[in-house]
Amino acid sequence: MFPDALFADLYVHHGRRSIPPSILAVVMVLQRLEGCSDREACDRFTYDLRWRYAAGVDDEQGSFVHTVLVELRARLRGSQDPDRIFRVTTELAREVGLVGVRRVLDSAPLYDAVATQDTVTLLRGAVRGLLRVCPAELAAVVRASLQRDDDYAAAGKPVCDWDDPHAREQLVDELFRDGYRALDALRGRTLGPEVAQAAELLATVVGQDIQETTDGRFIIAQGVAPDRVISVVDPQARHGHKSNARGFDGYKGHVAIDPDSEVITAAEVGLANAGDAAMAQALLADLPAPADGNVPAAADQAGADTTEQVPVVYGDAAYGTGALLADLEERGITAMTKVAAPTAAEGHFPKDRFRIDLAAGTVTCPARLKVPIIPARHGGGVARFGGACQVCPLQGSCTSSAAGRTITIHPHETRLQAARQRQRDPA
Repeated sequence: MFPDALFADLYVHHGRRSIPPSILAVVMVLQRLEGCSDREACDRFTYDLRWRYAAGVDDEQGSFVHTVLVELRARLRGSQDPDRIFRVTTELAREVGLVGVRRVLDSAPLYDAVATQDTVTLLRGAVRGLLRVCPAELAAVVRASLQRDDDYAAAGKPVCDWDDPHAREQLVDELFRDGYRALDALRGRTLGPEVAQAAELLATVVGQDIQETTDGRFIIAQGVAPDRVISVVDPQARHGHKSNARGFDGYKGHVAIDPDSEVITAAEVGLANAGDAAMAQALLADLPAPADGNVPAAADQAGADTTEQVPVVYGDAAYGTGALLADLEERGITAMTKVAAPTAAEGHFPKDRFRIDLAAGTVTCPARLKVPIIPARHGGGVARFGGACQVCPLQGSCTSSAAGRTITIHPHETRLQAARQRQRDPA
């Protein structure tokens, strides 16, 4: 499965490798199958004849220390093809018929190892990071532009009387102004890749949390920016949520699994604040379309027994977006993903209590008032009931807005309605 030639690009072409990568690859696969640490995997290879037989070695092949596995993973990670072991195993699974055309999608939080940083630490760390990567001459220019009494040499929070609100506000204002001064010192200059990346990070950190008051002071803005950088050590880490009550910092891991063999067919890592459906296209890249490009009509009925030639995708409500339903439909894939039921604030009538007639372009409320749908530029639209809600006997159960109830029509409303109707069918 793993000939040494598969790993030729990871090694120099002179000298001798003590442990062939073809053996290490087998050990890494067995390690994942049995849930072993690196040290435990080395012990298994040394003393378990089944592992040695699987690796195709004889008694003359000695053992190795666990850091050899660490080194191979580092080499793979830095290569142009880091997933080659995974690719070979999944290709073999397909060849022997373990992988069909059904997929289950899911995600899980990947917690970052860095600590989430507050605005003050982020901003000061971004300035320090810029000074650190600038050449000596440019660093002197940037440092000369800074006016705050800080050499930006030591890490951590700056000295401040944190119990004094005025001192905190003054510190924040001075830090933001130094951030702007550092960026202004780079204006019009040709920057190297590292300096440009550090300057972009500083600009992001300055812009994401800032708010200017009427008297010209800079303060920390209320709320959290949607794509907020949470650490200058790992700028790609983000705040994420698996539910309204469960948050995490880091990334999301995404997998596609064949539900019959439980073989993982694809794995991806995405941003923590991105929706699960955003990674579906990459997870389903290996899924073939039906021969005729169309899903049989029988497959559209819930409970219908789809044939082996019809790909089917399962997933929770995170994968029930209109865009993903449209993409699967275009590819001839049957979507068995849950679509979240519509909700409304304060216990008011949800959206499904309104009759939406897309053909006629109208929406009828529970009080039988019909209004037209105002089309939106990119599809969908909005239906506004306006002042009619003020004299409606059902107003208390429908809306508390003085402007009346508004119903938003999704660009993929037809598909979402069809999916909700399907999942209400007991079959």
